Amino acid sequence: MAVAEREAPAVVFDNVHLAFDEKKILKGVSFRLERGHTKIILGASGSGKSTILKLLLGLLKPDAGEIWINGERTDTMTEAQMMKVRVDLGMVFQEGALFDSLSVAENVGYRLYEETRMPLQEVRQRVEEVLGFIGLGDFIDRMPSALSGGQRRRVAIARAMAFKPGILLYDEATTGLDPITATTVNQEVVKLDRKSTRLNSS
Repeated sequence: MAVAEREAPAVVFDNVHLAFDEKKILKGVSFRLERGHTKIILGASGSGKSTILKLLLGLLKPDAGEIWINGERTDTMTEAQMMKVRVDLGMVFQEGALFDSLSVAENVGYRLYEETRMPLQEVRQRVEEVLGFIGLGDFIDRMPSALSGGQRRRVAIARAMAFKPGILLYDEATTGLDPITATTVNQEVVKLDRKSTRLNSS
């Protein structure tokens, strides 16, 4: 990463607007996320929290305004250009979004298997490392169907961590969980506080 990118805010939204047909979702949204900081976006269902994350990931384009990630303007990028930006983004989706046909180890190491030439032994070591960090080292060869809801969310966090992104995005990571399990997942998120920059929608 160039010096200018390291000095730039991790994320900048500048007067971003987005509408679907006649329904306005975002009206002039602006914020900055500095490196090493956490920002939580709160709002009612349908208020645009997940939409902001989709804009960040380049899955949607704004109708107006600018989006900057690591010092690069991304709202005007092509899909090929955006793929390079996504290397530094880790995403924890609602409900975890694990691949049910893959083991915990295969889920966590998915991007490493698919997007790098890292030797399989090194991928396994990285998977073991992140699963150990979130306290699920003994579950490495289980299938997602054998996990509780809270364990699935924690595996999703491990998957987002595995690629060592600079920015971690959480889309309502504790929605639908009981209070005790939600607290456990939140504790895992807090443990990552010094590991990366985070944007959390709740």
